[in-house]
Amino acid sequence: MRRTELKRSTPLKAKASGITERKPRQRKCDNPACDVKFTPKLGQKVCCWQCGLAVADQPANQKKARVAIEQRERREIKVRKEKLRTYGDYVSAAEKSVRDYRRTFELFIGSGCMSCNKDQAQVQAEQGWKTGGAWDAGHYLGKGARPELRLVENNIWLQCKGCNGGSAKYARKGESVANSFRIGLIARIGLEAVEALEADHTPRHYTKEELQQITALYRLKLRELKKQEAMS
Repeated sequence: MRRTELKRSTPLKAKASGITERKPRQRKCDNPACDVKFTPKLGQKVCCWQCGLAVADQPANQKKARVAIEQRERREIKVRKEKLRTYGDYVSAAEKSVRDYRRTFELFIGSGCMSCNKDQAQVQAEQGWKTGGAWDAGHYLGKGARPELRLVENNIWLQCKGCNGGSAKYARKGESVANSFRIGLIARIGLEAVEALEADHTPRHYTKEELQQITALYRLKLRELKKQEAMS
């Protein structure tokens, strides 16, 4: 025979069940000059507002208060800056995160300049004195003419500052920087992949949220890569 579950219509009282009700624990006021014990509410450390003022004057609490105020001000500044950011600012931040990752990755695996084919030691010896270092992450297809490819990894490769800045007239013997970039890229990923990249005209219209996600993703990838580099 199937048994039905018994359900109590009225709640069980503590006295009737023999269970003693637990009294709230009291604590001593944090004011050293006060001996009062009180039942605190959530987060309460002093018995009254007078003791609160007295405790606030202590150096340790003043330091905590300054830290809390500074943190609040930083949050408020961050919120104000976020409201002032334009769409172009989001694009620039996303592009920087992708380029920083690509440059660090290519250096990590030992690549040289995609245009002049010089290795890292040669470039460092010739251009290591330059502000910001000797290396850039350059676009094969320029973002001015091909903005849809500005965040595509396969379009961003390691270049020395001379080639990326256009100061190198001939990156390889008898070849311009752009032509030599293509030669180097074909050697790296193959003619079919280069032609596919050149034929890619897919519009990429990112929202602000998507750009923020791209920025966060590549910053994370860069941090992980630097950890891997430090361990190797």
